[in-house]
Amino acid sequence: MAQQVFVCNEIEMKDGDVRIVRQDRIEVGVYRHEGAFYAYRNHCLHQGGPACEGIIRGKVVDIYAEDKSFVAQTYDDSEPHIICPWHGWEYKLKTGECAPDPKLRLKRHDVVQREGGVYVVI
Repeated sequence: MAQQVFVCNEIEMKDGDVRIVRQDRIEVGVYRHEGAFYAYRNHCLHQGGPACEGIIRGKVVDIYAEDKSFVAQTYDDSEPHIICPWHGWEYKLKTGECAPDPKLRLKRHDVVQREGGVYVVI
């Protein structure tokens, strides 16, 4: 049976913050981004690393010259990615999809806001 686990008071979490919540043997990363909350199991699909303990960075975008030769790379902050600290696997923050293979995705958890608190459903 699912239960709501307290994460923090809403005012304690600013945009860009993440909290790792543990309940029994389950760990969930709860993110706040542009006022919305996202929560995913802290388990990378590659080799079981702590995906939610990695950094958040914009999608890597290649820049090409007119002749189609590679020039440089930059970040697209409109599509933030969770980057697993073990081997760099990337997941889209807003959907949990693996960036190079959208058929793979982190297990998503619901987030509930009530009475000024933030809770994750585990």
